Amino acid sequence: MNAGVTIKSTQLIAESRAELIRIADWWQDYSQDFIQGGFFGEVAADNSPVINANKGVILNTRILWFFSEVALQVDSENYHQAANRAYEYLRDYFVDHKFGGVYWELTAEGKIANSKKQIYAQAFAIYALSSYYKLSGDSAALDLAIHLFELIEACGVDQKNQGYLEAFTRDWKPIEDLRLSDKDLNFPKSQNTHLHILEAYTSLYKVYSQEKVHQALRYNIDMFDRYMMDRSTGHLRMFMDLQWQDHSPGFTYGHDIEAAWLIGLALDVLGDQTLQQKMLPDLIKIVEINYLTAPAADGHIKDGFDFSAQIENTESVWWVQAEALVGYLYAWRWTKEEKYFLAAEAVWDFIKQHQIDTENGEWFWLSKKDDASRQSDYKAGFWKCPYHNGRAMMEVMRLLR
Repeated sequence: MNAGVTIKSTQLIAESRAELIRIADWWQDYSQDFIQGGFFGEVAADNSPVINANKGVILNTRILWFFSEVALQVDSENYHQAANRAYEYLRDYFVDHKFGGVYWELTAEGKIANSKKQIYAQAFAIYALSSYYKLSGDSAALDLAIHLFELIEACGVDQKNQGYLEAFTRDWKPIEDLRLSDKDLNFPKSQNTHLHILEAYTSLYKVYSQEKVHQALRYNIDMFDRYMMDRSTGHLRMFMDLQWQDHSPGFTYGHDIEAAWLIGLALDVLGDQTLQQKMLPDLIKIVEINYLTAPAADGHIKDGFDFSAQIENTESVWWVQAEALVGYLYAWRWTKEEKYFLAAEAVWDFIKQHQIDTENGEWFWLSKKDDASRQSDYKAGFWKCPYHNGRAMMEVMRLLR
């Protein structure tokens, strides 16, 4: 590491830690629902809670993961208490004690609003519970994570064509609507779900290093290697049918670079040097293609490319910036090429100037350049959580130490 990069790394660590605390304090101050329990299902762009908003399991599990991890980084009883609060609400309301697994959505009062069993949601619960167990040592949290892991492996695997299926009914029967959201295509397999199973199993293996988890983690990495990494383009396939035929509507730059570093992390944790050496060049290629095509002139990372319209979506979405910041630093660590460090620095400069809400806290969904009113999307909600940006701050600190 040259002297200039060393100085910039020290500064970036300090800035990331400070921003991590600002993010945590915002969620501590504005997201806790002391009226109906747990956390509000939505907080508006002006930081006001939407009292009657439904509560999604993705928001709750990501809050649990975040406060568990930040409490391990920053000595704060408040953060520990927030992690406890998120765990207790997940355990008492989101867990289906009859059929197993976690529900997709509850009402503001904690009643079942959508009981479908999205594999993506089971994975995020595993991810969060693994971190909470690391923080608390509560064996019941680990037991629940193992239960969810075993449910995914028993019910979620496509035994005929390989890979993991998207969703099921409450009692784990086939379901027509497999989508995570209205923006997603209704196909039985997605890169997004596989990626977060990978992430969950990586975290579970760190705290529960049993052979069955090792094998499942390796299997998921193999699914990316075989079916989802398009080596001809350097992108990831997003939506696939049962036979793995690609139905992706475009490239999504954020998912590409997020997948590259999460697969790299999974390979590190798995510990198979031969597999790591085999796959690392492909991961570097994904980041290189992103580096060549995704950054805009002002430093932010564009959202994606639409095949049918043959146009790019140039908006600056908060989570895409966070994942690019981390992905470029991983590539810098892998290759020692300073251009990736400089790319990460450029993204961070854009985030500081345009993505962070310096007046009211947290990050804007769309940057100030995209949304002059800054009122178009919620500050916290079903899909906006302290996960991408909070994780990015912690990964920056870890990678640059």
